[in-house]
Amino acid sequence: MAANENELEFEFLPYIRVYKNGNIVRLKGEDTIPAGTDPHTGVSSKDVTNIIPETEVYVRIYVPKISTNNQKFPLLVYYHGGAFLVQTPSSPTYHNYLNALVAKSQVIAVSVHYRRAPEHHLPAAYEDSWAALHWVASHCNGDGPEAMLNHHADFRRVFLGGDSAGGNIVHNLAMAAGNPDGGLNVGILGIALVDPFFWGSDPIEAEELDSGKKAYVDRLWGAVCPSCPLDDPWINPLAEGGPSLVGLGCWRVLVTVAEKDLLKDRGWLYFQVLSRSGWLGAVEIDETEGEEHCFHLDNLESEKAKERMRKMADFFNRDLPPMAFQ
Repeated sequence: MAANENELEFEFLPYIRVYKNGNIVRLKGEDTIPAGTDPHTGVSSKDVTNIIPETEVYVRIYVPKISTNNQKFPLLVYYHGGAFLVQTPSSPTYHNYLNALVAKSQVIAVSVHYRRAPEHHLPAAYEDSWAALHWVASHCNGDGPEAMLNHHADFRRVFLGGDSAGGNIVHNLAMAAGNPDGGLNVGILGIALVDPFFWGSDPIEAEELDSGKKAYVDRLWGAVCPSCPLDDPWINPLAEGGPSLVGLGCWRVLVTVAEKDLLKDRGWLYFQVLSRSGWLGAVEIDETEGEEHCFHLDNLESEKAKERMRKMADFFNRDLPPMAFQ
């Protein structure tokens, strides 16, 4: 008997419903805003859809106002959040955020869309994100397919950034970039992990106080990567037997966490372990009091969201460390 179209296979509110007939309904992040010039910030954007042939992978490039033909900007490759299930660079949440971040930070941003679960379980998102980073790096000698990146991106100042699932992706890309055999032909100056989605089998701190939420995230990871245990290094970078953080392939790390976020303690633990790992870079952490996970995306005009953005802008625009890329 054919499955009734209303029979649920599973759901993860507020993200997604999957029905037994194979229909998938995403409950957020599916509205879109076209690329163009933002009237509030003057930031211009365009989509590039031929990143990986025969996939839905694309990037949206954001460029601040350019005053001279030879002007160079730091380059931020950004990976959106959404639990590996929802959101795109074209969704209002991320389009509006990247316009504001680019205007404030005076960076060129390449916002990456990757294939999402449950149609495409991990490692699809990692593979797409890595391929997109290689595509960006193909412009480092000024002969890539996008003129704006060739002429105005400063490849001495390449950053990766992402929130939640995107922060998880950024960590894993930085680990891959630190592998001498990874084949990435540009250096990564820094990474920004915004309320990153890290987890593990053994509960810590706040997770011990809310077993219901712990069970929910456990199930969520199982839907995103059915073949991956909760202590796979992809989701738990501090797991015993996993690769050492000494191999992180960048010089600066910014971790942000929010006081009321269940993931906060994982972010703090990552900061603490990286600090004493022997890694040669500089790591910092910033906690926002009284706020939930990725609060800044819901109200860009709030003072706390503006303060978080100021910290990001400062992180992207500091002087080059003397040991980088020598």
